[in-house]
Amino acid sequence: MPIQTLPIHPWNVSPEEAVAIQHRLRSLVMREGPMPEPGAIIVGVDVGFRGDVARAAAVAVRFPDLTPLSQAVVEVPVTFPYIPGLLAFREAPAILAALDRLELAPQLLMVDGHGISHPRRMGIATHLGVYLDLPSIGCAKSKLWGRYEMPPDEPGAWTLLRDGEEVIGAVLRTQAGTSPVFVSIGHRISLENAIATVMACVRGHRLPEPTRLAHLAAGGADMVSSARQPRLL
Repeated sequence: MPIQTLPIHPWNVSPEEAVAIQHRLRSLVMREGPMPEPGAIIVGVDVGFRGDVARAAAVAVRFPDLTPLSQAVVEVPVTFPYIPGLLAFREAPAILAALDRLELAPQLLMVDGHGISHPRRMGIATHLGVYLDLPSIGCAKSKLWGRYEMPPDEPGAWTLLRDGEEVIGAVLRTQAGTSPVFVSIGHRISLENAIATVMACVRGHRLPEPTRLAHLAAGGADMVSSARQPRLL
């Protein structure tokens, strides 16, 4: 289903232009918003790489039972270099191509990456949320920015991630005995609702199901049979 995007900026820019775009977009970020309603379509997205080719996956599930509904995988040549803090310009074009091939329109994006827990408050989850004008959540496997104390080793425990005095995310323990994940506001959702949504999507694994399934698909794994099969560009 073709996605609707705002004509905010081009993707084929220099690193200096990319930083300027991030500074410009940060004023558009909305840090409040509700959890998804029952029956809402959450789409998890992630990107893997094979040399100079990005393999992006988008997997749609129904909230809160997390039934897989549809999936799309695309392979797109990479044109932007790897630069910490500018991940969106390297990965977002491939993610947008996957979303464009997905048969269902997302009502919330869950991104394997950071939202406002970013030096310019414009991680890939935030960038995609603003670009698509969709609620979005960043759920990353490791820290990019900020300081925190380790949460207790019990499911659902979390501590704040801060940059100075500003709260930029949460460090969430989804499973006992595993490393925490880093949850942050992407766009149009509060931090508390982002945390609650991630925990509601956990099914016995460290990663929530939308991004776990997208991570597997981006890595080349066959997806569950109840979702439609991936299509490559």
